[in-house]
Amino acid sequence: MSRPAALLPTRRTGLIVAALAPLALLLAAVVPQAWIVAPALGGALLAMVVLDGLFAGSLTDLRAIVPEDAEVGEPASLSVLAELVRTGPRARPEAALACDPRLAPGGRIAMALIPQDGVWGGAATLIPSRRGTGAVNRVWLRWTGPLGLAHRQVERALDDMVRVWPNIAPVRSPALQIFLRDAQFGLIARRIRGEGAEFEALAEYEPGMDRRRIDWKSSARHARLFAKEYEVERNNQIVFAFDCGQAMCEPIDGLPRIDRAVTAALTTAYVALKAQDRVALFGFAARPEVATPFVTDSRDFARLQRAAAGLDYHPGEPNFTLALSTLAGRLQRRSLIVLFSDFADPTSAELMVENVGRLVERHVVLFVVMADAELDSIATAPVDDMQAVAEAVTATSLQRQRALVLHRLRHLGVRVLEAPHDKIGTRLLDTYLAIKREGRIG
Repeated sequence: MSRPAALLPTRRTGLIVAALAPLALLLAAVVPQAWIVAPALGGALLAMVVLDGLFAGSLTDLRAIVPEDAEVGEPASLSVLAELVRTGPRARPEAALACDPRLAPGGRIAMALIPQDGVWGGAATLIPSRRGTGAVNRVWLRWTGPLGLAHRQVERALDDMVRVWPNIAPVRSPALQIFLRDAQFGLIARRIRGEGAEFEALAEYEPGMDRRRIDWKSSARHARLFAKEYEVERNNQIVFAFDCGQAMCEPIDGLPRIDRAVTAALTTAYVALKAQDRVALFGFAARPEVATPFVTDSRDFARLQRAAAGLDYHPGEPNFTLALSTLAGRLQRRSLIVLFSDFADPTSAELMVENVGRLVERHVVLFVVMADAELDSIATAPVDDMQAVAEAVTATSLQRQRALVLHRLRHLGVRVLEAPHDKIGTRLLDTYLAIKREGRIG
């Protein structure tokens, strides 16, 4: 059973009391025998507050419309509807909801309500900052009496849950859909020709083609230049591996690195499935946590999204030795391994470099890391005092160490992709297509 609406004084009442208190003290000092005036004024004000609250009207129904699903970093709409009777024009209802902090900063959502078709309604936008399931567990509503001296307040318990999924907005974007309708990755059934490894046909040479593909024997026989065309390989195995450790869980522009990595990976995975490749996800921290079988059909893309939603946030360091050896043992054929990770210094990256180097012996490894914009800004910030000098020197040193680790990975044969967080998705997609055209996976 819901509690009756509480009656509380408004801010206006507090201001009136604050203004009358000095007058009452002055009156008591100047005319002591008139002390009875002060409590009389207080009693009159209290009576007006009670009457104002009684004439504020009553609540007949209160509903919160909460979305069942949302995507991390993407806005989702939440609304509150209230049916109030016998309210005056100064009612001005306001609502507030308590929720999981991953749904809104501080775990609180506030909104003002306006008349809508006989009811009062209001809406707010929540932008989840982390994946998982967040609860919206309580709602408050208050409205003001006709004099603005009192307001009524109602509290209701809620049991709504919002499932926060990985962000796949780029998959739905018109730009990607147009790209998928292109001749190379169209929905029509045709052979995919490009720069792969399997010979497909001869075509007349055109300016801009790679001269190394000219078939000189055929050209001499026909007295015209002909170039070889190769079929781009299909049915390649692509594994997106995610480091879920502390460094990847740190926020970058409001969202954890791991969530930005998941968005980039799912976008590329969708294109890979359309290109008839096989895709799997692998997530690890202290131990392997998520390991999906290979998905072969774009209609099963939702399975990858659900698996990515299970990638948790961990405060500790990842165990690269256990994770990458487990991954290598699962792969029976040469694959493209896209590893999303980050590191703070060369010492913490030592085991990562060593174990990634072992993967290169059998597989194509693409190491993806997001550029540290905060470190760059500190290194290039104006130097005004000794504190700024120390910060700039430290940031520059960390940049050099970071570049050294990436250089070591390249020296081992690892393909390294470093890009800003807002461009990592398109850069990853371009790199995947380049590797595929080169025929390096199969």
